Amino acid sequence: MSLGPWQLIIIALVILVLFGRGRISEMMGDFGKGIKSFKKGMNEEESSSSSPAPAGQIESKPAESAEAKQADSSTTSN
Repeated sequence: MSLGPWQLIIIALVILVLFGRGRISEMMGDFGKGIKSFKKGMNEEESSSSSPAPAGQIESKPAESAEAKQADSSTTSN
């Protein structure tokens, strides 16, 4: 069972009568603003994640914590 063009027209008219032309245009405007905001947020996230951090900062933090753990374990075992 598929919807034909007449059924779609009737459904559209019922929605128009229930909500009114002004309310439908307002909802579509809000929907468009939401999509635009979502796309902007996705682009900002991609640009922030695509710019890598300096390599020195990434490597130094794990090395420092590993060295500190080794130093702590060597002092406690002696």
